[in-house]
Amino acid sequence: MQKPTTAPIGVVLAKTAKTVGRAFDQALAAEGGSQPVWQILITLKTRRVANQRELAAAVGIQGATLTHHLNAMESGGLITRRRDPDNRRVHVVELTDEGETVFHRLAKAAIAHDKRIRAGFSEEEITTLAGLLSRLAANVAADGIDQENSDWTHPNGDSGQD
Repeated sequence: MQKPTTAPIGVVLAKTAKTVGRAFDQALAAEGGSQPVWQILITLKTRRVANQRELAAAVGIQGATLTHHLNAMESGGLITRRRDPDNRRVHVVELTDEGETVFHRLAKAAIAHDKRIRAGFSEEEITTLAGLLSRLAANVAADGIDQENSDWTHPNGDSGQD
């Protein structure tokens, strides 16, 4: 058996993801946000979701966890929730003016973080990296990982997927 020339790619990827994730957490926290708040705000801005169930699926979290975050966001004046007049069991979630302001502030932090990650890479290298990461995800998708709900959309609307 031939000895590997590198650490297992899953280990390298996990460590890298943790480092990049922590840096993103710090960037958002510096602007008064968090990744869950960012994910909810960007989903409300970039996708048409009709209710909380669709929002939870789009963000990729459980309904109870979403409710916890939405309660805090509503208390903070970032969103409103109202019952759908056509279906009283459904809550419609919308951004407030303050939510719009926070979205734009966090978007600037997310864009700056993305630029930091891309530093030193050519556009061709970024395209190659995105393709390789998509292939890694596809390799494990057969194991039940829901790729549809694990995507990330850049504030400019680019999902990074072809």
